[in-house]
Amino acid sequence: MNIGILGSGIVAKTIAGKLDSLGHAVKLGTRDVQATLARSEPDMAGGPPLRTWLETHPRVTLVTHDEAAAHGELVINALSGQGAIPGLRSVARRLAGKILIDVSNPLDFSNGFPPSLTVANTDSLGEQIQRELPDTRVVKTLNTVNAFLMIEPAQLAGGDHTMLVCGNDAAAKAQVTRLLKEGFGWKDVVDAGDITNARGTEMYVVLWARLFGALNTPMFNIKLVR
Repeated sequence: MNIGILGSGIVAKTIAGKLDSLGHAVKLGTRDVQATLARSEPDMAGGPPLRTWLETHPRVTLVTHDEAAAHGELVINALSGQGAIPGLRSVARRLAGKILIDVSNPLDFSNGFPPSLTVANTDSLGEQIQRELPDTRVVKTLNTVNAFLMIEPAQLAGGDHTMLVCGNDAAAKAQVTRLLKEGFGWKDVVDAGDITNARGTEMYVVLWARLFGALNTPMFNIKLVR
């Protein structure tokens, strides 16, 4: 499958690498290709800069947001919370009728760590994205774990933990669930309902950040016992 990923940070790289290993044709989208390739600093986890990462993933290409969105039969939003709406708005015509997997969180680090949210309680970033893209089938998922668990849940407790999905389109959620299970290895994927339930998964990330500070590791998740 042709998959476009909007973003060039650690989440985008990690998901792209996994999808590439599964045989998908992946394009990473960024606002300015040359500026992104010029960066030499490591990513947030201390990994190599994108230009070095691309050398070890020669089938993955870095293109503009527009080119990545046009390429993808399925598109993944791995932009920052603050950059998501402007970035998606710029490629809205490319996303009509497609599934958009939204993994972003509306985190506000203006007062340092732990972050707060730019939107909560009566709205969510997932809902804002769906309103911005009424002809796109938005599915919120993967935003409740760190990048490495997103694509390899078996690294923690043998994969015995839970991933949530929400969105308004049942068929889109079913397709995304298949990717999570068959591609990424998630054993327990729970449909939390329509896109308004992104309020819950995004607000959980505030707790996640505080647990990260307490545990001093991002390698944890919730298990829904039922």
